[in-house]
Amino acid sequence: MEALFSDQTMTDENIQIETEFTPNPKSLKFNANRVIIEKGTFSYSKSAEAEKSILAKKLFQVKGVEGVLIGKDFVTITRGANVGTWAAIIPAVSDTLKDHLLSGEPAVFSEASNQASGSESEVEKRIQQFLDEKIRPALARDGGDVTFESYKDGVVALQLRGACSHCPSATMTLKMGVERLLREAIPEVKEVVQV
Repeated sequence: MEALFSDQTMTDENIQIETEFTPNPKSLKFNANRVIIEKGTFSYSKSAEAEKSILAKKLFQVKGVEGVLIGKDFVTITRGANVGTWAAIIPAVSDTLKDHLLSGEPAVFSEASNQASGSESEVEKRIQQFLDEKIRPALARDGGDVTFESYKDGVVALQLRGACSHCPSATMTLKMGVERLLREAIPEVKEVVQV
């Protein structure tokens, strides 16, 4: 298995974790001043899915954590519907993330990263390249991500993840943002749907 993390010597004093609100009131972004994973994002909506992520397993142990998205230098936490405030979650997640970074353990083990399979059509390759270069960085700033699922007959199926997955403005982001930009950049695209 390949470990997806950065090998950096760290001390408690030089690791900083800052929280940032996202457009989704149920999700909060925890920015680290260190690389957590080298590439891609990994999203988990329950503890059972986190088998290949030491960090996600630890974060799901924090009471109230319902979802985890791990990015290059951030983690987005989605809290449960029955959790009223972030007051108890913020310090516990910050400490867990800092302790994990200090441990030197990889955040995610993966045999298959979030990369394309190599059997995509030319249009699919252009869609994925556009998503990687233009859309994903913008969504990452809000603590979210999008993954390409399929393309058929002009319809692109995408999955919103992290803060974007249950955001009140997810439909607007998908239709008025992602779909509009994809249609302008790639004429073969007629519609974008969420899966």
